[in-house]
Amino acid sequence: MAKLNINGKLRDVQVESDTPLLWVIREQVGLTGTKYGCGVAQCGACSVHINGEVRRSCSIPVGSIKAGDRIVTIEGLSANSSHPVQKAWAALDVPQCGYCQSGQIMAAAALLNKNPNPSDKDIDEAMTNICRCGTYQRIRAGVHMAAVAAAAKDGRIGAPADRKSKA
Repeated sequence: MAKLNINGKLRDVQVESDTPLLWVIREQVGLTGTKYGCGVAQCGACSVHINGEVRRSCSIPVGSIKAGDRIVTIEGLSANSSHPVQKAWAALDVPQCGYCQSGQIMAAAALLNKNPNPSDKDIDEAMTNICRCGTYQRIRAGVHMAAVAAAAKDGRIGAPADRKSKA
């Protein structure tokens, strides 16, 4: 049995230690916002936060999760889709098919936690998730919009007008 802190709730799950965290989240816990895409940690559809770091849950065995680790899924990012990234995604109509977007949103939120004012280059380097529909320009615009919204919400002065990298 494993005891996992998922979205702030302690959960006891009966699984083998080599079971991927993705399947525990989806099948045992019933949180289906985290998606299966490739199964080899390449596409990012399964992205979650573990202790604030974006991680690909399809490749993480439950046995490697420590008792104090905090796992956050798309369902736990905000109770009512009010996170700045979720709001920006909706405002800009970022998704096309939407399948990869929970992973994209989790990656963007982790990026903004580390770098609240990312350049285009920063975004391109951090956002390695695959979008088969090719909405990368809207994803980048969404990250910028979320950064500005988060700065305003936190009372920080808005980001510099030129966020674009010169590289």
